[in-house]
Amino acid sequence: MHITMVGTGYVGLVTGTCFANTGNDVTCLDVDESKIEKLNRGESPIYEPGLDALIARNVKAGRLHFTSDKASAYEQAEAIFICVGTPSDADGRADLKYILGAAADIGDAIESAPGATGGDANERRAKIIAIKSTVPVGTNAKVKAEIAARTNKPFQMASNPEFLKEGAAIADFQKPDRVVIGIEDEGAGRRLWDLYQPFVRQGNPIFIMDIPSAEMVKYASNAMLATKISFINEIANLCEHYQADIDEVRRGMCSDKRIGNQFLYPGLGYGGSCFPKDVLACISMGDEAGHGTALLRAVHEVNQDQRGTFIAKIDRHFGDGSGGPASLAGKRIAVWGIAFKPHTDDVREAPSITIMQALLDRGATVVAYDPVAHESCEQVLGDRIEYADDAPDALDGADALVVCTDWDEFKHPDMDDAKRRMKDPVVFDGRNLYRRKAMRESGFTYYCVGREPVVDEPATA
Repeated sequence: MHITMVGTGYVGLVTGTCFANTGNDVTCLDVDESKIEKLNRGESPIYEPGLDALIARNVKAGRLHFTSDKASAYEQAEAIFICVGTPSDADGRADLKYILGAAADIGDAIESAPGATGGDANERRAKIIAIKSTVPVGTNAKVKAEIAARTNKPFQMASNPEFLKEGAAIADFQKPDRVVIGIEDEGAGRRLWDLYQPFVRQGNPIFIMDIPSAEMVKYASNAMLATKISFINEIANLCEHYQADIDEVRRGMCSDKRIGNQFLYPGLGYGGSCFPKDVLACISMGDEAGHGTALLRAVHEVNQDQRGTFIAKIDRHFGDGSGGPASLAGKRIAVWGIAFKPHTDDVREAPSITIMQALLDRGATVVAYDPVAHESCEQVLGDRIEYADDAPDALDGADALVVCTDWDEFKHPDMDDAKRRMKDPVVFDGRNLYRRKAMRESGFTYYCVGREPVVDEPATA
């Protein structure tokens, strides 16, 4: 199949590359000339394990192309996947300007293409316009209206939400839990079903449904996962007040098969490009429908408050007992982990950014290390912080270490070396990576999430 991906961001680039890898002819279109130039040099503009090699293989095979020329990208396409950004506006609503802009371009391209305007054969050859961007329910109808306003020629709409996890996106696409396709026309459903068949041979389902339901599936999925994260963080905060251990509570709770154990790890809350935006979009959809979403409002509030709760631990340790923000003037704070989660360089809505900004506001010098996210962080914080070349070097002369991301290399460090390097052996662990008993035996003051801290007085393991 001849496929065009509109947008070479995370979703468009991964999806297009994986489609090419199964033998399709794929063109990735983007208005950002610098991105296209970079891709044509064989350089990926995003960090995703395994993606560079997969791009190179399919470019070499002549199945994967990159262009900023809209006319050539749309001309031969049998299916066009819209994968542009839908950022939140100030009220949390998804901004559809890029989606509708792409729809206008597609409508113009369909209208200007040679060929008849009707008949069963032309209907069967009609371009499929599939929205893969995460969009509010009703967006497909708006895109359809925008295209129809520019052409009378046939086209077919589809909703095809993505379920890719950053850091594992290629595996997620190649072996998906499920594929969701929303359609108006059974012919479009059959063509997209054929396209996805190579990826579901292990038996996982392809769900064909109506378009509004398909649009809602992605929001419902992400809202549920975000809810689990906020729930376990709220329970963790209760544990701290009542001297319970969230690790033990979690073990006992998650052994119930009805509950399971995924996305129930306490920490600093969710970040990234999906959960924060999608929860806010659900809240906005509720407001527009006159149906309040009290649960999701609470999920969002708990998540945002979790960062402040963690910062308050730093304030209490360094503060004067007044309960307000501590003065960290003259303090050097090391931060391990910048990306919102491991195996990505994405710092959008990352808890680390909020925490480092709070440390800077309190007068601290911040030195951070992340295996891949330094460049992304520089675009946000610039030279307001220092960047270390490796994790141990960040500790030199530090008055405390703050762990924000659970990269593997942070999970079993040489604590004796860390203590020698640090000015004061204090650790604020936002991911509960370390055993309290081991930290106490190593002589660290240790603060974590949902467990008693290890401070001057002995604490139970």
